[in-house]
Amino acid sequence: MSWKIPLFDLSIGEEEVQAVSEVLRSRWISMGDVTRQFETEFAQKHGSKHAIAVCNCTAALHLALRAIGIKEGDEVICPSLTFVATANPILYVGASPVFAEVTSRGDLTISCKDIEEKITEKTRALVVVHYGGWPCDMERIMQIAKSHGLGVIEDAAHASFAEYGKTKVGNFGDVGCFSFFSNKNMTTAEGGMLTTNDDEIAERLCLMRSHGMTATSIDRFEGHAANYDVVDLGFNYRLDDIRSSIGLVQLKKIVSFNRTRKRLTELYLSKLRDIDGVIIPFRDLMENGSERLSSFHIFPVLITANELKRDTVREQLTAKGVQTSIHYQPVHLFRIYRERLGYKRGDLPLTEWVADHQLTLPLYPRMSKEDLTYVTDSLTECLASSK
Repeated sequence: MSWKIPLFDLSIGEEEVQAVSEVLRSRWISMGDVTRQFETEFAQKHGSKHAIAVCNCTAALHLALRAIGIKEGDEVICPSLTFVATANPILYVGASPVFAEVTSRGDLTISCKDIEEKITEKTRALVVVHYGGWPCDMERIMQIAKSHGLGVIEDAAHASFAEYGKTKVGNFGDVGCFSFFSNKNMTTAEGGMLTTNDDEIAERLCLMRSHGMTATSIDRFEGHAANYDVVDLGFNYRLDDIRSSIGLVQLKKIVSFNRTRKRLTELYLSKLRDIDGVIIPFRDLMENGSERLSSFHIFPVLITANELKRDTVREQLTAKGVQTSIHYQPVHLFRIYRERLGYKRGDLPLTEWVADHQLTLPLYPRMSKEDLTYVTDSLTECLASSK
């Protein structure tokens, strides 16, 4: 259908069109100098020693797990309130995901308390998700990891340029993983990035993203390497120069995009603050100040009005032309995880409650104040109809 207010809208201009055209005219469109430039600028602006571009964030997570040595028989703790791509790569490497609760109804990031309770002798790493752009409690998470000798991977798919204590996410753990899918704060259509401050990990990541080869196609083309060896079991996870050219332009805009998202989030908060039947996650962090600075990727709410069903509200908003989404269905309740690992409803009661009540409202830089007001007025009308 044609939405009056879509869930998101692309922020793409003529600069991106021109950048792609220049790559096409160059006659080199696979991974090359433009991708190298994208990596360099991303690393500099994110405060990371290394940035390695890949085809998507799922590939980034897979490589990150391989790079820190996760293998068959290991356990990796991760949240269940996330996109399934957070957990699937743990299975790719033969390890078992161990799902942890969210912190609370007001903080949908992974619970540090539950992480500690889930650690066993088989636990080798944590994959933490900066949900909706809100950084996890990285100080506590790194303390836990250090005390137990665990690796840490940051799933920062939502969190480009989010900060914890003035440090951008992706710089705390062994590896940070970013997504540039079309609905993310900055996009390359498809694409992802790994960040690390560890030279050895960076070297492994670069090898594994391109078949484990010691030389890339552009190296051979430019005459820098006549021969090459294959020194690891790698993958074809490269990012091409076409998408990287879009990323370079988007990288110049991301701070402005996030600033606009913050203003819109604050407007949402002001309009919904006193509405009965709605819990606004991360409200306290926004209103009372915090060392956690979000990228404001999505605006999630929890519908609690008179046992009004979240799906009923979605249907009513759809009828008014407002597109919404759910972030997320709990991963531990998907059939593959129920059948392979024995998870069942009731294993993570807080996560399951949140998932049953969560609703994501539209948020994107091109959204106007009038658009947002229409969304909040529509939601208020839906809630009022339940009384």
